[in-house]
Amino acid sequence: MRLHPAALVAVPLMLAVATGCGSVKEEPSAGKPSTCDVSELPLTTAGKLTIGTDSPAYDPWFAKNDPTNGEGFESAVAYAVAEEMGFDKADVVWTKIPFNNSYAPGPKKFDFDINQISITPARQKAVDFSEGYYSAAQAVIVLDKDKVAATSLADLKNLKLGAQTGTTSLTAVRDEIKPTSDPVVFKDTNVAKQALLNGQVDAIVADLPTAFYITAAEIEGSSILGQFQPTTGTQEEFGLLLAKGSELTGCVDKALGTLKDNGELAGIEKQWLSETVNVPVLK
Repeated sequence: MRLHPAALVAVPLMLAVATGCGSVKEEPSAGKPSTCDVSELPLTTAGKLTIGTDSPAYDPWFAKNDPTNGEGFESAVAYAVAEEMGFDKADVVWTKIPFNNSYAPGPKKFDFDINQISITPARQKAVDFSEGYYSAAQAVIVLDKDKVAATSLADLKNLKLGAQTGTTSLTAVRDEIKPTSDPVVFKDTNVAKQALLNGQVDAIVADLPTAFYITAAEIEGSSILGQFQPTTGTQEEFGLLLAKGSELTGCVDKALGTLKDNGELAGIEKQWLSETVNVPVLK
């Protein structure tokens, strides 16, 4: 669930138009180009890979409100995908796309958009998504990090925990942490936050993107004690967003697949969503 915006402007790639004689090639189906060679990709701007995101661009997804610097999780992912597709950093241009506009039906002014956009069936009716580049971890939010010592999920068992009803977070509390007392169930995140402020619970559990927003903008002085990946429930996934039927989708998926297989994507996540923000992984 994206609770805050993210970035600035447009992205370069390469487009070469080949002409000549010979047999006529069969047109590739949407999302499945005959080749992922940069010179043959149908780009928004010839020679440039145009990447969309919102503005302002928030930490830890982007650093210093500047998606062009390659710092922050999503900026780093975008440039890694671009490089894997065959683009130099200088060939990447950013364009400002309001979050809600990104998945609206119709033509796009970008080759792909990266903006903490959850992959949902409703959105997939209007746009294409890459395979997921991030599965939202669950996070433990406390008022004072110094008063709660926890380096593992087992250390959380004796805490009074709360989570919103019907969420992966509540399932994760029950199935992964297995606290000694039943978790407190709240109708929504606002009630959960107030319970934390009132001391009714020691900690609340929410997905990591929501936790970043709560601790940065909603509960002054609060902290994320740690994060963990649930093994049950439905996980929220972020995907790169492309125009419906985009011939680039298959090439973007290919690049992401390589980054997953070689461990680079996991390394980017560890750097920007754990180490840099001091949110350890609890196991």
